[in-house]
Amino acid sequence: MSGPAGAGTGATDAEPVHVLMPGGVDDTASPSGGNAYDLRMCRELAAHGRPVREMRLPGGWPQPTAAEEEGLARALGELPDGSLVLVDGLVACGVPGIVVPQARRLRLAVLVHLPLADETGIAPELAAELETRERETLRAADAVITTSHWASRDVAARHGLEERRVHTVCPGTDPAPLAHGSGDTPRLLCVAAVTPRKGQDLLVRALTEVRDLAWSCELVGSLDRDPGYTAQLRRLLDDSGIADRVLLAGPRTGEQLEASYGAADMFVLASHAETYGMVLTEALARGVPVLATAVGAVPDTVGKASDGSIPGILVPAGDAAALAAAMRRWLTDPSIHRHLTTTARDRRAGLQGWPEASRHLAGVLERLHREPPVPREPQD
Repeated sequence: MSGPAGAGTGATDAEPVHVLMPGGVDDTASPSGGNAYDLRMCRELAAHGRPVREMRLPGGWPQPTAAEEEGLARALGELPDGSLVLVDGLVACGVPGIVVPQARRLRLAVLVHLPLADETGIAPELAAELETRERETLRAADAVITTSHWASRDVAARHGLEERRVHTVCPGTDPAPLAHGSGDTPRLLCVAAVTPRKGQDLLVRALTEVRDLAWSCELVGSLDRDPGYTAQLRRLLDDSGIADRVLLAGPRTGEQLEASYGAADMFVLASHAETYGMVLTEALARGVPVLATAVGAVPDTVGKASDGSIPGILVPAGDAAALAAAMRRWLTDPSIHRHLTTTARDRRAGLQGWPEASRHLAGVLERLHREPPVPREPQD
């Protein structure tokens, strides 16, 4: 897989890139890392001289209605031959019947935030079907872009893609002030939509095991992505006896989200699958250590401090007992608490910014524009 590419030309007459994104990409009631990445990259590319033509397509992606499919077909079909096009994988990967014919005449890159079949809570038959559709779409694209080196390896292997067609463009992080922490009862923070993939039920089970200790926990994220799972989580909290110490805050942005990060002493993420985990670097940018499951790209995203130590604790995925044991060590051993905070503050200095991230993406797009298309693999 290719790593970060060189910067684009930055010329004002650069070829415009047409960016197709989900219609709700800017919905503050349902924020996500993928949406934030899309919007920020559009801004940064434009700032560095690459004209951006945004198209936001309403739809139940990756399973749109016939009318929503027609909207995508119309948007792609109206673009001139040879146009430079970047499509969010949530929109593109479930509808190869629309995307593949257009890929033959466009310079098409597909941005994969999460393979469709990796979303938890979907039936195995549907996951298999989405995997097949995604494979067909990605094999027809000129370039595939993922948000981590781990994800690039995974996507190339699972879909049989040539490594030179798969590019890694990691997200950036904005500089942020150091968190001041709770100053009293240790406060844990999780920022993630409440869905099975994010593992908030695992987190609640772990918190139940340390209910004898002092702590509070704030869960920030959309509560309506999976209403059944949210209801299950509420019942779990009520049954565990810790509902008064765990706040289901719902989605937060802007100053409210900044306040949550600022008051945090430890960031917790119990995901079952992650292709990057932008919230982890958001926490580290504020010097907040992380406690996370070592799944997918998480170990690489968390990274290491300058002395080689991890700015947090990583535990096996799906293991509530290991998560609880790590919490207990952090809550009861002041030396561990101090060490992790020190390493997290050290790690923040090495985080990539958004201007650098966008230069990497601009380089991929520039190559796609100027170089002959890479021959596609034959379709199965």
